[in-house]
Amino acid sequence: MKTAKMSGRKASSASSSDVALPFGKMLPVAAAVATALFTIGGSAWAEDDKTLKAVTVTATQDQPDGYRSTKTRVGKVVQDPHDVPQAITTVTRALIEEQEANSLREALRNVSGLTFNAAEGGRAGDNMNLRGFYTFGDMYLDGIRDTAQYNREVFNLEQIDVLRGAAAMLFGRGQAGGVINQVSKTPMLYGINKVGVGVGTDGFQEVKADLNQRIGDTTAFRINVMNRDEGSARSNPYTGTEPEIHRMGFAPSISFGLGTNHEVTLSHLWVKTQDRADYGIPFVNRRPNETMAKAGNYYGVDANFDDSETNVSTMNYLFKISPDTQWRTVLRAANYKRSYWAVAGQNTLTANSTQQQAKTRQFETDNYVLQSDLSTNFMLFGMKNELVTGVEYLNEDSIRWSLRNLGTATNPLYKPGQFTSAPPSSYKGDTYSAYVQDTLEFVPDWKLTLGLRRDEMRSEYVSVSGNTATSFKGDFGENSYRSGLSWQPTAAQHYYLGWSDSFSPTSDLYQSSGSQYPAERSRVVELGAKWLLLGGDLAFRAALYHATKDWERNTDLDTAANNPVLTRKRESNGLELELAGRLTDNWEVFSGLSLIDAEIIEVAPSNGNVNFIGKMPRNTPKKTFNLWTTYQLPYGFKIGGGMEYKSQRYGGAPTGTAAFNPNWVPSYTRWDAMISYDQPKYAVKFNVQNIFDKVYYDALYDNGAFTVPGQARRFILSTEYKF
Repeated sequence: MKTAKMSGRKASSASSSDVALPFGKMLPVAAAVATALFTIGGSAWAEDDKTLKAVTVTATQDQPDGYRSTKTRVGKVVQDPHDVPQAITTVTRALIEEQEANSLREALRNVSGLTFNAAEGGRAGDNMNLRGFYTFGDMYLDGIRDTAQYNREVFNLEQIDVLRGAAAMLFGRGQAGGVINQVSKTPMLYGINKVGVGVGTDGFQEVKADLNQRIGDTTAFRINVMNRDEGSARSNPYTGTEPEIHRMGFAPSISFGLGTNHEVTLSHLWVKTQDRADYGIPFVNRRPNETMAKAGNYYGVDANFDDSETNVSTMNYLFKISPDTQWRTVLRAANYKRSYWAVAGQNTLTANSTQQQAKTRQFETDNYVLQSDLSTNFMLFGMKNELVTGVEYLNEDSIRWSLRNLGTATNPLYKPGQFTSAPPSSYKGDTYSAYVQDTLEFVPDWKLTLGLRRDEMRSEYVSVSGNTATSFKGDFGENSYRSGLSWQPTAAQHYYLGWSDSFSPTSDLYQSSGSQYPAERSRVVELGAKWLLLGGDLAFRAALYHATKDWERNTDLDTAANNPVLTRKRESNGLELELAGRLTDNWEVFSGLSLIDAEIIEVAPSNGNVNFIGKMPRNTPKKTFNLWTTYQLPYGFKIGGGMEYKSQRYGGAPTGTAAFNPNWVPSYTRWDAMISYDQPKYAVKFNVQNIFDKVYYDALYDNGAFTVPGQARRFILSTEYKF
């Protein structure tokens, strides 16, 4: 059995002095990576003993794409998103930095049709709905599954790609909403060196650095670091306790053979969080308790904590066999630890009642991945083929405990590593996958994409309820398909019709989810168009889609054994419009609109409430809209601003045979603004988030009775030195 080692402390005591880099457990992985490097990358190092060819570098400074991304790897090969026959939203680094979006959650506000779930049923950490479907199994880091439950940061991200629709053929098991892929920063042969400091209201403080250094003709290293502290405008009216965020990260990477036929990159990501959890406020008469929300009431106490530590080590080897053929192999080992005690809100706020309803849990997850892809272009019978094929092995090992109360019933005290006497729940899984996809240009300007993937999964799950443990073993084999018909009459136009599916087996995501039922199955049909306007500076896309999902599983880990199926069948129909890029040399814009018409067709076969038939699914607003735009003024000044709108949505609906009368959160519009002054050696930026101090509800417990108020008005002043 694994034992987690996480020291207890109050969130407010977090500082850089608490940090001790956890290299011990990762040493065997580092040794294996080093051995593999010298084995498969020998030819790259052999060049050190030879006279190297001259390398001409024309770039001299950081040159991001702006708001329109020009490349993505969500299709397994590097492509312009314009050429992918599926809807893609890319949140670029330029957009992230201008908005002072410091976490993945904040960055994803730029994705229309996306909503946030709170830590539902133990799923603490990033948890989103996309196109009305949950995505907690569809998080990826550089194309590799990243499903552990933790809060992700953006300090080491180059961009965030959101591939909408079913994507199991490309990524393996998943849902109908889409895939969220984080793209890490990597070393480059030209220098990028930035050091920044930010301060703001409600205790906001951040220090970060992005340092890139070329150390040879084909070698470079890069280091990204971050340390951030945040307070809150909300507090406990009796004790003054506030929700808090204390996060730090360290991400070194080194690349060998850049620009040669053999490129090897070694990287490590270390993130530590020490937060004070926030379970939000309760509902009154099926609506959020407005009195408590407007008063800024918070239910937590000093002893609350939400700690995590993430370590991800990766080796990436790219072999350029020829100009048209590449072989890419990635080896990754990841360890995730998380432990928290959060207090759920109650409608009667007293000094002691805030210490009741404690949510306690501790996780540890280990993932090991080997992924290898081959891509090539060739002519056959006079027709161009773009073939990509690959294999993947994924090993997952997760264990989950409940924490023991070291205090009293009225004054509970929990600490990481102090477990109850009940046995832990655990999950072990091995997944073996192979796929092949070909894009055939059968007549000029017309392409047909066909893909097939096979996943074989061997899993073992132990579920614990009280002191009773129930074991389940599952062997699953599933096929996934992808097809698309594209017409590109010019380089600036792309019209496509696509079909794809996805599956999620009954022992996926560390829970049994009702083994007596078939795996989740989703099917998505999408009709779309993409245009490049103004000489390619501005991208505009439109998509119509129809998604159907069968045997949808309950998202709550605690109740899955008793009520594993949420709905038997439901569907989502939608329209999406998106604009990204430059309107003029000085004017940039990023905007998205999502209209969703979702409906529950059939309820769960057992414990299903027939009153839900014909209703919209939980946490699915019919309308969402986002806008961010900036204008470059003379002398280095830039002004910008934007807004985010979501229509009403519900969560915490009744079970049994009760009438459909769920908890609702109202629609909202939040406005932000920015002004900056940028010079070659330094930059100064001032952000105002939630200008009008709107009280709105951000994250929603879709199976519970709470909702979390969004960010209050906040001012952030940041400066950056470039060298």
